[in-house]
Amino acid sequence: MKIVYASNDGYARHLGTSLYSLLDRNQLEEEITVFVLSIGMSEENQGRLAAIASHFDRELEFIELGDLQERFSYEVDTGGFDISAMGRLFLGTVLPEGVQRVLYLDCDTVVLGSLRKLWEMDLAGCVLGAVMEPTIYPEIKEQIGLGKEDAYYNSGVLLIDLKRWREEDAEKRLLDFYREKGKELFACDQDTINGVFKGQIKTLSPRYNFFTNYRYFHYRDLVKQSPAYGKVPKAVFRRAKAHPAIVHYMGDERPWKAGNRNHYRLAYERYLGKTPWRGTPKEKGQRTYMAAYHAMDYLTFLCPPVRRYLSRKFGRKAIENRKKETPGK
Repeated sequence: MKIVYASNDGYARHLGTSLYSLLDRNQLEEEITVFVLSIGMSEENQGRLAAIASHFDRELEFIELGDLQERFSYEVDTGGFDISAMGRLFLGTVLPEGVQRVLYLDCDTVVLGSLRKLWEMDLAGCVLGAVMEPTIYPEIKEQIGLGKEDAYYNSGVLLIDLKRWREEDAEKRLLDFYREKGKELFACDQDTINGVFKGQIKTLSPRYNFFTNYRYFHYRDLVKQSPAYGKVPKAVFRRAKAHPAIVHYMGDERPWKAGNRNHYRLAYERYLGKTPWRGTPKEKGQRTYMAAYHAMDYLTFLCPPVRRYLSRKFGRKAIENRKKETPGK
């Protein structure tokens, strides 16, 4: 099993938490090799991550990407997202040639089950497999060439046929697309992957990338927002909600923020407590916002249209806030 993360120092402790959960929940695997695409990560943080891998007697390899901006022939505007998210676009060239299949995980994930079935999944000729994100705004899909009936996928967990990725010159296609659309994109790398690989992404069960705020969504409302989500059986969605294999702390209700009430926060806290970052205090200053966000979770359950209205109203504002928090990105 070949696993890939991409991170800088800012996300190192989240990566460590995810890494520990991955190795703990997959101890029966004969072989696991983890690649960390480093964007200027310090030796101290690399050492901490190496200690986690050593604890489980697993291989961990760092691949330094340096200044990601230098890998582009044009100025990159990530819309306020950390530029480390773009590291996944370069998997085909930075990973060893012998690596022909990889499972990419975002740092803000926690693994709660075996990934063997996911790893062995037949991609049926697709370049990659991913989990649908039906709540994306229609205008975002339109910007990248997707129609109302087309599926849109989250890039936080990607099962990639790296052999085919290279054969189809995916990196060039991705960079060309981003050159053309970059400044217009809501979710930089994710929109790029969806735009380039339209029709070439296999739908994975939501249990392999369960977005924590989807706990409050009704299945029927998700299908209403994106008819393509009807391909995911209702029973499968319910099982994913109750027993996710990979939890993705997507949205603003992050378990490392003081005052958060994320239903799945204990999983993150438990595994953080096993890493060299144990005892790291939670980020302060957003308690009121966290309370309001959790109230919106219940509004989602009681009255989905209100959630959609608020998401549309404040979605772009969130992008602007990210830009203010990451000057120069």
